This record gives sequence, structure tokens and C-alpha cells, in this order.
Amino acid sequence: MSAPEAAASAQRRASVSIRHEDFDLSAEVAALREGIPAVGAVCAFVGTVRDRNEGASVATMELEHYPGMTEKAIEAMMEQAFARFDILGARVVHRVGLLQPQDQIVLVAVSSMHRGESFQACEFLMDYLKTQAPFWKKEVTPEGARWVDARVSDDAALSRWGIASGNA
Repeated sequence: MSAPEAAASAQRRASVSIRHEDFDLSAEVAALREGIPAVGAVCAFVGTVRDRNEGASVATMELEHYPGMTEKAIEAMMEQAFARFDILGARVVHRVGLLQPQDQIVLVAVSSMHRGESFQACEFLMDYLKTQAPFWKKEVTPEGARWVDARVSDDAALSRWGIASGNA
């Protein structure tokens, strides 16, 4: 490992925020990059509330979590990302509470020296988050409220990384 790579490795950081209020993508990316001049790439994913799911219109989505447990689970996911990929930082912001269609739900942002590692780590974290993070989602549709289960396609995405999901 070269001296710049060793310095970058020592500056690695992770951040998890579970909150009701919205987030600002540019502010979150700036915080991810701050003070780490080795950052050459940032990959970010923002998920939003869809107005349709499983053939029904969605009026609202409510997300619940278990404070403390949820953050620890996401931090463990991030540790796996740091072990698998040569990344410098990762941020996960996840909203809870009552959300409307087009509201932002989740941000996963990853920084690295090179783009490939950021893309892979961001996708890994999102796949892991969709299936393993302890969140409970309830949608309100014209037919009433319903809890949303993990999808088989999300479990398949996680399996690409050699991780079996217990959701199926």
C-alpha cells in the first residue's frame, strides 16, 4: 500500500442517520467528502416513495424501526462493505414516519479513490439494506393499509454477493 493509500485508509468513516426529516443530497455528499482529499469518486443512490406498488396506487407509506437496533444493523452492513471494497467512506440516511409519493426515503452514498469501488459498494449496501435492515413498511392503498414484505427479487440481488437472506 502506497503512502497516500495508507493515509486514505486511516481516514475511512461511516455514518448512519435514521430520521423523520428530509435530507439534502448535496449536503450529505459534501459531508462524506469533507477532509478526505483522496476521494476521487462518490456514488449516491436516492430511493423515493412510488405512487404504485404491486398494481395498487399508494397514497402514503409509513416506515417504522426499532431505534438503536436499526442503526447497529446498518453499521454492521457498512463494516462488511469496508471489508469487501476499497472505499473511503459511506453514509446511509433512512427516513421513518409518514411519507408521501415522491418523498425521499433513503440515501446510500459511498466514496472511494476510484469509481468502480464506489459503484459496487453502493449497490452492495442498497441490496443489503433492502433485505436485512430492520424497517417495517406499511402502505395505504384504496383497498386499505397493508404491510410490505421483502421481494424475492431483492433476496436474489443480495445473493449475488454470496449472502443468503432469510426473507423468502
